[in-house]
Amino acid sequence: MNASTDTFLNVIPNALKGVRVLTLALNLPGPAAVMRLKAMGAQCTKLEPLAPAGSPAGLPTDPMGQYKPAAYATLHKGVKVVQADLKSAAGQKRLHQILARTDVLVTSFRPSALRKLGVDGASLLKQYPGLVMVAIVGAPGARAEEPGHDLTYMADQGLVSGLALPPSLFADMGGSLLTSEAVLQALLLRQRPGRASGKGHYMEIALSDAAGYLGLPHQWGLTTADGSVGGAHAGYQVYRCKDGRVAVAALEPHFAARLCEAAGIKGEATRKLMHAPKTHEAMASFFAQHTRRQLDKLAADKDLPFHTLK
Repeated sequence: MNASTDTFLNVIPNALKGVRVLTLALNLPGPAAVMRLKAMGAQCTKLEPLAPAGSPAGLPTDPMGQYKPAAYATLHKGVKVVQADLKSAAGQKRLHQILARTDVLVTSFRPSALRKLGVDGASLLKQYPGLVMVAIVGAPGARAEEPGHDLTYMADQGLVSGLALPPSLFADMGGSLLTSEAVLQALLLRQRPGRASGKGHYMEIALSDAAGYLGLPHQWGLTTADGSVGGAHAGYQVYRCKDGRVAVAALEPHFAARLCEAAGIKGEATRKLMHAPKTHEAMASFFAQHTRRQLDKLAADKDLPFHTLK
C-alpha cells in the first residue's frame, strides 16, 4: 500500500497552535518529530549549519537534503529553514534572537557538542526558564557520546538478523515519536497549575532506547523462532503462492480454525496443532496451489486475515 505521509501522521491539526518550535536537529529523527509537531499546528523554524563559501544559494546543509532531497522536502514542508554558523558570534546572536521567542527546542548533537555551542540544557534553562528542550542522543547516560546510527542502535538491542539490513529505520522513527511525545508531556506540565506552571523542562531521548522499546516483543519471546508470532504458529507466516507470497495472520483460535478448514487440515486448531511441523507443511502446500487472486477472494469470503504480495 502506498500512501501520503499525511495519512500516517494521525494528529489534531490545531493542537499546538501558537507553540513556537526551533530545531537544530539534522538527518531523520529530529526532523521527523518536528514534522509531527508542525502537523499539530506548531510554528516551526529549522536552523541549519551555514553553507560553505561558494556553495549554491538555497541548498540545505542537512545531510538528508543532499542524499535524499525528496525525503528532506517532505520532512520540512511548512518549516522555515535558516542557516547560521553557531561557532561564530553572528550565528550565536541569530540563535538567541530566535530562542528568545521559542517554546520548544529540539537538538540532535552529542552532549559535548551542545556544551561547546552553549546550547546544553543547563545553560539554556538558566537563560530561558520557560524553555522546553528535547535532546536526541544515540544512547543514554555515559554512552551518549558514542558514535552510531539507526543500524547500530538496532543491533545493540538484538534486532538485526544475519547480514540483512532492517527494512526501515525503526530506531530513528521510533525516536521521533518519543521526541514528539516528550514535547507534549513537557508542554502539558508547563501549563499545569502548581509548582511546574510556566517552567521549562529538559528531556533526553536516546535512539537506542527507542529501538529497545520497539524490540520489547522480541525480548518477551513473542517474535523469537519459538514464539507464536515469530514463526512457530502455522497460521502466522509468510507463504509462497503460485504468483507471489501471502502474509497470513490467522493467530486467534477462530481465525486459525477457519484457516484449517479452508486448507483441509483436520482437528481442533489448538496451539499444539498450529505449532506442529506437519501443519506447517500442509499450509505451505495449500498456499502453493493458489494464486493471489484466489487467496484474496478466500480471505474476503471466509473473513480471514491475509495480505497477498508480489
